[in-house]
Amino acid sequence: MAEITASLVKELRDKTGAGMMDCKKALAETNGDIEGAVDWLRKKGLAAAAKKSGRVAAEGLVAVATSGTAGAVVEVNAETDFVARNDKFQGFAAKAAEIALTTGDVEGLKAAAYPGASHTVQDKLTSLIATVGENMNLRRATKLQVPAGVVASYIHTAIAPGLGKIGVLVALESTGDAAKLTELGKQIAMHVAAARPDALDVADVDVSALEREKSVLAEQARASGKPESIIEKMVEGRLRKYYEEVCLLEQTYVIDGESKVRAVVEKVAKELGAPIKVAGFVRYALGEGIEKAESDFAAEVAAAAGQSQG
Repeated sequence: MAEITASLVKELRDKTGAGMMDCKKALAETNGDIEGAVDWLRKKGLAAAAKKSGRVAAEGLVAVATSGTAGAVVEVNAETDFVARNDKFQGFAAKAAEIALTTGDVEGLKAAAYPGASHTVQDKLTSLIATVGENMNLRRATKLQVPAGVVASYIHTAIAPGLGKIGVLVALESTGDAAKLTELGKQIAMHVAAARPDALDVADVDVSALEREKSVLAEQARASGKPESIIEKMVEGRLRKYYEEVCLLEQTYVIDGESKVRAVVEKVAKELGAPIKVAGFVRYALGEGIEKAESDFAAEVAAAAGQSQG
C-alpha cells in the first residue's frame, strides 16, 4: 500500500477543498492515487460540498428543542432564505436541536451519530449540501439544564414547530408546578426575544463593557462642568439606567409594560409557594455577526458589459 504522506493529503485538499480526514480516507481507499481520490470524494459529495464552503451562508434557521429540565437551541445556516423552506433542511435543523439536548456544544453535536444513519451529524450536513446545492454550516449550539424545574422555549415568527429566525431558551429552577413554570418561562422567553438583554443580572454584566460604559458616562457628566463628587453620583444614577437596559431581571417586562422581570418572577413564586430562580437564558438571532457580501448589481452589469466589448 502506498504511503499516505502529509504533502499528498495537502495536495488533495488544495485540489478539492475537502477536509483533512476525508482526504486521508480517500487516499487510503485509492492507494494514494490523487485523481482516483478526487473522484472518490466527488462520488461521496465531499468535494462538491467543499467547493461551496467559501460562499457566505447567513440565512437558514434557528431551531429549539426542550425536554423537561433541558433545552437546546442551534443555528444552521444556508446561503438563501429559499433553502429555509426546504423540507429536508427543516428536518435536519429540527433533528440537530434534538440531538443537542444530549451533546450540548456545537463540536459535540457535529461529531454525534445521526439517528437512522451510519454517519455523524456533520456527515449528514455534508450530504445535504451536495443534494441541495448550497453552502450550509452548523454554526452554533447551546444547551441549558436545571436540576429541577423547566427549560422553556420560544420561536419568533415560527415557520414550523420549533423553527424560525429568532430562538430563545429560558431556564427556571424550581420545585413548583411544571405547567405554570413552563408558561412563565415562555412569557419571559418572548420578553427576551423582544428586549434583547445582554446579561441575566447586574453581577453577570461583562466587566469590559461595564468599564467602557462608565468611561462614557463620566465624560458626558464632566461636560456639564460639575465637580467630581457630583459627577460620581451622576454616573451611579446613569449606571442604574444602563442596568435596566441590559440586565434581564432589571428590565421592564414587555408583556405588561410596568413590572420589572424580577418582580414578575417573585409574584409567580408566591403563587406557586416555591422559590423560582432564573438560572439562565440564551437568545439566537439568525445570521447575527455574519458579514454578508454586499453586491453592487449595477457595477456587475457595467463590468460584464466592459468585458464583452474588450
